Amino acid sequence: MKKTISKVLGTVFLFSLLFTTSCSSDDDATIDDGGSSFVLNREDLKGEINSGEVVLESGTYKLTGKLIVNSGAKLTIKEGVRIEATSVASSDFAAVRYIAVAQGGKIDVQGSSSNPVVMTAATKAPGSWGGLVLCGKAPINKGITASAEVSDLTYGGNEPNDNSGSIKYLRLEYTGFAYNSEKEFNGLSLFGVGNGTTIEYVQSYEGSDDGFEFFGGTAVAKYLVVSNFSEQVGDDMFDWTEGWSGAGENWFGIRSNAGNRGIEADNNSNNHLATPISNPTIKNLTLIGLGAADTSSETQAIKLRVGTKAKFDNLVLSNWKTGFDVQHDESLGYVTAGSLVATNVKFDNITKLSSGKNTAGTAVDVSAMFSVNENATGAGNGTAKPTWANGWTVGL
Repeated sequence: MKKTISKVLGTVFLFSLLFTTSCSSDDDATIDDGGSSFVLNREDLKGEINSGEVVLESGTYKLTGKLIVNSGAKLTIKEGVRIEATSVASSDFAAVRYIAVAQGGKIDVQGSSSNPVVMTAATKAPGSWGGLVLCGKAPINKGITASAEVSDLTYGGNEPNDNSGSIKYLRLEYTGFAYNSEKEFNGLSLFGVGNGTTIEYVQSYEGSDDGFEFFGGTAVAKYLVVSNFSEQVGDDMFDWTEGWSGAGENWFGIRSNAGNRGIEADNNSNNHLATPISNPTIKNLTLIGLGAADTSSETQAIKLRVGTKAKFDNLVLSNWKTGFDVQHDESLGYVTAGSLVATNVKFDNITKLSSGKNTAGTAVDVSAMFSVNENATGAGNGTAKPTWANGWTVGL
C-alpha cells in the first residue's frame, strides 16, 4: 500500500514538474516579448512604444517616421542591427525620422567593437534624418523642466542619478535634420540625462549639426568620436549648455571641412549665473581642425562662454586658429578662481593659444587657465586614431 501511494505521489510530482516547466517556458517567452502592444514591422519602424520591451534582434529595420520610447517602456537593440531612416524631403517637417526616449523610458543598445549598432540613412548626406534623443529627469537650469527643442518631449527634474538606459558601440550617421537655423537635431542629443545612464563608444559620422550636445543633466559619456569631412557639415563637434555637470572621458573629434568649433560650451545665455552651473570634467581629449585653410569665423578648438565652468585634463589640440576662447565676465571670473582650468595641454599647429574678451568686448588675457605638457596623449594616441576606436568606427 505504501508503494502504491508513493507511486501515485511520484506521478503527481512528475506531472506537476512538467506542468511547471511548461508554464515557465511560456512566462519566459512573455518576458522576451516584453508584453508590449507595439507592432514591430521591420519595413515600417515608427510609432510609440508605451509599455513592455521591444527587441530589435538582427538585420536591417527601416525607420519610416519618429519612434518614441515612452515612460515604462524599453527599446533593446542587439549587436549588428542596422536602422536605416528612409528618405524624406527636407521641407517635410512632419515626416522627419528620429528615435527618442522620453522621461521614464529606456534604451539598451548592445553593440560590440566588432559588430556595432548602426543608425544611418538611405540618403548618404548630412542632415538626412534626425538622430537619437534622450530625455531624462536630471537637473537643468532652464527651469525645473523644459520642452526639448527637438521631439518636444519634457526633460529635467531633480533626479541626478536618473537612468535612461545603456548605449554601447553605436554609430550615428548622416544626422542633423533641420527645421530651421535655430532648431535642428544633433547626432546624440542628451536632454537632462542622468548619470545612471551608460554612454560609451558612440560615433557621430557626417552629421550636419553638433555631434553630441548636452542640455543640462549629469550624464557621463566615454569614448566618443566625431568625424566630419563633408562640405555640408557645419556645426560643433561637442556642445553643452543649460547646466551640464557631468563628465567626459576619451573624446576624439576630427574635421577636414570649414565646420565650426571643436567644443562650444555655455551655461545659460539668458542668465549666466543660472544654477546648476555648467561644470563638467573632461579628460583625455583630442580635437583636430582644418588649420590655416579654414576660412570660417568659428575656428576655435574650445569656446567657453556665458558663465560655464569646466575642468579639462590631458588635451591635444591640433590645427586650429585659436586654442581656448573665453568670453563674458562670469566665465572669466571662473578662470581667475581656478574653476575654469585646463591642465596638460599639447598645442599642435595652433595659431593663437588663447583669447579672452569680457562682456563689454574688451580683450582679456586668459593664458593662466592652461598648463602645457608636450607629452599629453589626448584621447590616447595624440592626433592619431585611438586604439579604442578600432573596429567599430568609420572614416578615421
